[in-house]
Amino acid sequence: MSKYESLAKEILRNVGGVENVNSVTHCITRLRFRLKDESKANDDVLKSMDGVITVMHSAGQYQVVIGNHVPVVYADICEIGGFSNEAPGAKEEAPKGILNKMIDIITGCFQPVLGPLCASGIIKGLNALLLFLLGPSFGESGTYAILNAIGDTAFYFFPIMLGYTAAKKFKVNVVVGLLIGGALCYPTIQADIIAQGAKALGSLPIVGDYYTTFVGVPFIAVNYTMTVIPVILIVAFASFVQKYAKKWVPEILQTFFVPFFVLLISVPVGLLFIGPIVSILTGLLTDAFSAIYSFSPVLTGVIVGFTFMILVIFGLHWALVPLAVINVTTLGYDTILIGSFGHSFALVAAIVAMYIKMKDKNRKALAIPAIISGIFGVTEPGIYGFALPEKKPFIFACIGSAIGGGIFAFLGGKSYIMGGLGVFGIVNFISETGDATGMYSSLICIAASMVVAFLLTYFFWKDRSIVTTHSTTKGLQEDTKSGQTKESVKKEEILSPMSGKVIPLHELKDDAFAQGALGDGVGILPSDGKVVAPVSGVVTTLFPTLHAIGLTSHTGVEILIHVGIDTVQMEGRGFVAHIKQGDIVEEGQPLLTVDLEEIEKAGFSTQTPILITNSKDMVDILPTENKEIQKEENLMTVLF
Repeated sequence: MSKYESLAKEILRNVGGVENVNSVTHCITRLRFRLKDESKANDDVLKSMDGVITVMHSAGQYQVVIGNHVPVVYADICEIGGFSNEAPGAKEEAPKGILNKMIDIITGCFQPVLGPLCASGIIKGLNALLLFLLGPSFGESGTYAILNAIGDTAFYFFPIMLGYTAAKKFKVNVVVGLLIGGALCYPTIQADIIAQGAKALGSLPIVGDYYTTFVGVPFIAVNYTMTVIPVILIVAFASFVQKYAKKWVPEILQTFFVPFFVLLISVPVGLLFIGPIVSILTGLLTDAFSAIYSFSPVLTGVIVGFTFMILVIFGLHWALVPLAVINVTTLGYDTILIGSFGHSFALVAAIVAMYIKMKDKNRKALAIPAIISGIFGVTEPGIYGFALPEKKPFIFACIGSAIGGGIFAFLGGKSYIMGGLGVFGIVNFISETGDATGMYSSLICIAASMVVAFLLTYFFWKDRSIVTTHSTTKGLQEDTKSGQTKESVKKEEILSPMSGKVIPLHELKDDAFAQGALGDGVGILPSDGKVVAPVSGVVTTLFPTLHAIGLTSHTGVEILIHVGIDTVQMEGRGFVAHIKQGDIVEEGQPLLTVDLEEIEKAGFSTQTPILITNSKDMVDILPTENKEIQKEENLMTVLF
């Protein structure tokens, strides 16, 4: 067990326990759960944990974003929960919807190889950098040859790696998956070897000449090294063959004859039909993207640059990875992902601008790791921890990324390898001949992305936390005449979410609320059923019955609006939500519309507690002295 053992235990407990987990995987910064019942997971508790950045619901997955230490936490979770690193601990529930299924397959196959693939790309990029710096003589050296072999292996034998990960995804014997990938890379399968000096036996429409046959069926030779899609589809087909082979083959013989039938059927079908068809389709797809890029490289770069971080939030950026790989393997370079290259640097610049303007020393300290992660291409800590909750910095970072992507495309940027992220990705743009023009263009992209994002954030984002001095009953500030030093505390004004009569907390008709068990605050006897946001922040909780909303302000104040007493029993009758959980809202934005008469007819009180649920972490809470209040008037002042 590691130092993250307690964090792993708490995460497991708050996703509903081991028994609620169908499977768990991870990517660079996220634990990706498939839960039997997501309603059993406690989003609020998870988001408030030290070590957890946020929680996401995307592509049928329950994603817990925790940062760069995710592999260690994942290992602890597997050990605690009895999950295997090789296969899910329980039967995995398939995601619903075609898009979710496609993204699920892509992420399942690519996530495990991403780290080694990036490492190989970095080595290959550094080799290209050395060739540029040392000249052609280095390209003839043994050092260059060995480094090139290390860097090239992952890409050349990509089908073998994907054969392994696809086999795990489709629950095929992993060695069979490796063999399928190996068959695609087998030398005599390659087009140039079969066709060399041979006479064509015939020609087929669209696909062209063929030089040999398999049991009389024309075999179209295709070079499958460095390919992506064929092996995934062949392994998917193999999973069906394996399923029926296990039914037909007696159990005593399955060890040998199930792999026998799977290989004997799936590999020829893959080579004769699946592979050639996929090659034709990927060729058309490559031509289509090339046509779009040719129409307007700048527009392509701007669109990819602006949307990339938005795609990252939903995990949809994985859909672009296979397309980029296909480009690199067929064209020798990629022009799709170059538009996204500046996104991590734009985010870093936006957070640096926030850091300069922040007044909260604790948040400034937390911003530094997010900045460092962003420099190395890991953006989730910066997105979820800083830019996205504040909204404007996130938009400004997207704009900076778009400008950088457009400039990079205008300069003719091309990525020759699928290499490192962030600053390590600079060498991706050096060609194998040592031409570093693309690398210089990438530096211009970085500079443009950072300057735009920094300036927009610095001049148009305002830190919402207010630093002030206030004489409180807790004695945090002494009279200056006594010679004591004043201590600054921050305050946040909590606006009234409803119009009505203000009720002291102790007069509420529910003991739990009245005694402050759920936090300090006040109550309102509403005069109308319109509920608005009392602060700008995030909707952290929206109860299924819509009777209660939890919000977290941008400064970290947690607010509960509980409309009525015991109204959970109404099961949503009389409540209409205008937001959903996870939404970012501005103060005064409509949250709910409530039928107060419906509540009263059902026999419940309309008294509405407005509570600061993390009041124990606050210095003081000062409620308004007004007896009547209108929406968006000051209801409480929170000192912290």
